[in-house]
Parts: sequence; structure tokens; C-alpha cells
Amino acid sequence: MSPTIYMIILSTLATGTIITMTSYHWLMAWVGLELNTLAVIPIISTMHHPRSTEAATKYFLTQAAASALILFSSMTNAWNTGSWDITQPLTPPSYILLTMALAMKLGLAPLHFWLPEVIQGSTMTTAFIITTWQKIAPMSLIFLTMNNLSTSIFLLMGLLSSLVGGWGGLNQTQTRKIMAYSSIAHLGWMATISSIMTNILIMNLLIYLIMTTSVFLSLIISKSKTIQDTTSTWTLSPTLTIIMMLSLLSLGGLPPLTGFIPKWLIMEELILQNFNLLISMMAASSLLSLFFYLRLTYTTALTLSPNTTQTKFKWRFYPNTLTMFITIPATISIFLLPMTPLILL
Repeated sequence: MSPTIYMIILSTLATGTIITMTSYHWLMAWVGLELNTLAVIPIISTMHHPRSTEAATKYFLTQAAASALILFSSMTNAWNTGSWDITQPLTPPSYILLTMALAMKLGLAPLHFWLPEVIQGSTMTTAFIITTWQKIAPMSLIFLTMNNLSTSIFLLMGLLSSLVGGWGGLNQTQTRKIMAYSSIAHLGWMATISSIMTNILIMNLLIYLIMTTSVFLSLIISKSKTIQDTTSTWTLSPTLTIIMMLSLLSLGGLPPLTGFIPKWLIMEELILQNFNLLISMMAASSLLSLFFYLRLTYTTALTLSPNTTQTKFKWRFYPNTLTMFITIPATISIFLLPMTPLILL
């Protein structure tokens, strides 16, 4: 794909998200989501390969179905109430349809099946766009309509997502699929807190985006598509090995790192609201996620794979990708924990 066309597609993608985030009319929100979907499809299918074509088709079908559900829910709501305003109360059929549509857009369990498949069929950069930028528009709609949506449905979907994200990632060897299940688990944590405290939801989303950016940039620079590929990261750059290890541990939510902030605050808030059983199950499911993060950190930083003489090492040539962009997300995803009181203000 030529750089000009690629830039046009990326700017369309950004425009779609911004339109959805800034609109208070259901029709404009839907237009933004459609722009978003149509811009991502050519990015997924740039690799002329059956798997990327299949991924683009799956992505198109799920996103088109979700967008149609959003349009249908807003139309039935306008029919009953006479209002197209996003912030106005919704009728029960409309909010049930909207909840399902937003869950499908994000990849929340039980509507998560498309996400690992689409991410596995696309390139690392495309997977990075789908797991980060593509979550912003649906999350902004959840933020705007949270007062009208069902708390119990979101709590249940959040619990299911954290369990599915934990169990699903255990058996994976592909780093893209591991990141997909990691995304499902993190979205589960966001869904549980969304109906209780929206400011923690926004903070969790921002921290998730920064940590995922850091990990994906590490994987893109080191060209690590499978767990076995990560074992030769040390030949490329010892510094990158350390950054990748700490970013993965942060994504797992270990205490001295940034990833612990959202888990700590969400646990605290849910315990205050007396959701003790729910938070116990979610804490247990985060241990499952932590297992596959630890496995990745172990292979990255502590393992020398049994190499034959024909093994292709990643020699330290001048890097093709810009390594400058990793510095800010990596620093934030490791050192932000002491700033928690400032974030809470």
C-alpha cells in the first residue's frame, strides 16, 4: 500500500473515532463508527493472504452487525421518545440492544469470538491498532450512556470477560493471540467499573492503551510473532529485553508497576460496593492472565532456547522501525504507581 493511501486511511480512522467521541446525536455516532470500520478493513487486508482476507471478512461482518444494532436501538428509542440525544434516557429494548452492540464492538465476552481470530489474521501493526485505537469509540459511547445502561449486565459481562481472557490465553503460543485475550481480560475489568465510577474507567482505559502500546512496540521492533521468537530478543537489544519484560509484568498488574493502579482502585471500589464474590473471582482470573504474561517474560528475559547452528539470530543491524516512539509509553507503563494520588484528583 502506498504511503499516501495509508495516510488517508489512517486519517479517516482518526476522524471516525473523533466524530463518535464528540457527537451527542445517535446518527452522527453511528456515522463515526461506520467510518472507523470501513477504514480498518483495507488495513487488515493489506497482506495478500487468505488469512488476512478471512480476518477482514470476519471483522466487517461483526462490526457491521454491531453498527446495525446501534442504529436499530437508536431508531426504536427515537420512535418511542422522540429524541435522538445520546444523553437522554433509553427505553428497555433500546438499552439491551445497545449493550449487546457495544459489547460486540469492543470484544467483551460472550461476544468476543471475533477478536483473537481477526488479530491473528492481521499484521502486528494492524493488531496494535485494533487492540488500542479501536476501543476508544465504543468506550466513549459507554461513558456517555452509562446512566441508561444495565449495571448487572455489565458486571456479568466484565466477570465473564476476565475469566475468558484468563483461560483463553493459557494455551496460546502466538503473541498476537495472547495480546487479544489480554485485551478481553482488561476490557472485563473496565466493564465492571464502568457503571460504578466512570473516572476510574477513563483512567483504566488510558493506562491500558499506554501499556498495550509499549508491549506491541516491543514485539514489532523485535519481530516476535510466537513465544519462541521472544527467546532471541536478547541478541537484538538487552535494553529492549528489559523494557519488554517490565511492560508485560505491568500488563499483568504486578504491584510496583503502573498496571497495578487500575486493579487496585477497581478492587477497592467494588469491595466498598459489597461485590465481594465478584471481585474474588476477578482477582483469581487475573492470576490466570498473569501466568501467560510471566511465561512470556520468562522466555524473553531468562531463557536461552535450544538453538542449532542454523538458527537465525536477530543481529544488531540499524533497526528498520523507529525505536524512539517506545520510550514514552514504556516509561509511563513502568513508573506511574507513585503518581496514583495525582491521578485520583
